[in-house]
Amino acid sequence: MASAVLPSGSLCAAAAAAAAAPPGLRLRLRLLLLLLSAAALIPTGDGQNLITEDVTVVEGEVATISCRVKNSDDSVIQLLNPNRQTIYFRDFRPLKDSRFQLVNFSNSELRVSLTNVSISDEGRYFCQLYTDPPQEIYTTITVLVPPRNLMIDIQKDTAVEGEEIEVNCTAMASKPATTIRWFKGNKELTGKSEVEEWSDMYTVTSQLMLTVGKEDDGVPVICLVDHPAVKDMQTQRYLEVQYKPQVHIQLTYPPQGLTREGDTLELTCEAIGKPQPVMVNWVRLDDDLPQHAVVSGSNLLINNLNKTDNGTYRCEASNVVGTAHSDYTLYVYDTTATTEPAVHDSRAGEENSIRAVDHAVIGGVVAVVVFAMLCLLIILGRYFARHKGTYFTHEAKGADDAADADTAIINAEGGQNNSEEKKEYFI
Repeated sequence: MASAVLPSGSLCAAAAAAAAAPPGLRLRLRLLLLLLSAAALIPTGDGQNLITEDVTVVEGEVATISCRVKNSDDSVIQLLNPNRQTIYFRDFRPLKDSRFQLVNFSNSELRVSLTNVSISDEGRYFCQLYTDPPQEIYTTITVLVPPRNLMIDIQKDTAVEGEEIEVNCTAMASKPATTIRWFKGNKELTGKSEVEEWSDMYTVTSQLMLTVGKEDDGVPVICLVDHPAVKDMQTQRYLEVQYKPQVHIQLTYPPQGLTREGDTLELTCEAIGKPQPVMVNWVRLDDDLPQHAVVSGSNLLINNLNKTDNGTYRCEASNVVGTAHSDYTLYVYDTTATTEPAVHDSRAGEENSIRAVDHAVIGGVVAVVVFAMLCLLIILGRYFARHKGTYFTHEAKGADDAADADTAIINAEGGQNNSEEKKEYFI
């Protein structure tokens, strides 16, 4: 706000001018005479001052301008527009614009409303107080203009998973410039904005680069406007993403999962993709399907199972985006088997096919190892027994030739040192 001093005029000069003026100017001159007369009758307004505030209004709404006087002494208050045309002089409106209406008039305040505000109404409005010297301050009306239109455009109506697409959002003709925010579902993303100015109005375009996946199919991309003149202004588009099938094999029969000779096996292939796969294909890895196997749509049926049916069965599904598969490993047990069935993990994917573990095979391997260890222990025992050691016996040489026992003893004692060493081996 600013203040200024107005020059005062002469009452006589004003009266003469009013009498001699053409009819078109006579009303204005009489108004001037009224102003000068009021100023001449009012004593000096020492200590008086004007108060007003700046106004911010949204286009099309109502702006209220207030000119207030502190320590009023009945001085005349006047309101002028940016072209310095009088809007109100006291409670009189010389201006023909009917959008200006008197809200309140007193010795201390002149309050005027302006309806249906437009961008052309922006500018400085002056409050004048006719004292000696006159006083003047101004208030500024700022008009906010929300975006005229909000448009969102996606580069491709249908995208493929893994593809990067471009999304643009344009907010046209706003004041001030709009801030555009991006959301994918509830997640906020960052775009790149450009601003164009034309005749004090701004057009903002924001670009978002987005790499889409199958989880983005059906998710909204939201363009949200952040502007002081409007709340919750947004537009959105739903993503349409094509993706290759997701495949899963479901064991339908037998319900307990244990497959014995003579039983029936039924598998169901579940495939979901966009576009939806129109058909699935059953194959057996490393071999052909059994002759008694029956394929009906997404189902594989094998009656009268036998051990020759063992193997890994694969379900394949494809669409325009790609191909995927899921595997199921079959092991047929004897009819007397009570072993719990192995867990068949038939997750979808080209690289992740996990085969079931055969408990019977593991048991056989353990039995072979134990048998080999027993055989080794037997062989080692026989080896150590055959090489346990030797011992020596000394027989009395010549004792066999003695005539009687006494002679044998004597001969044995005398011949002990000359006895031969004999070895005996025991097995």
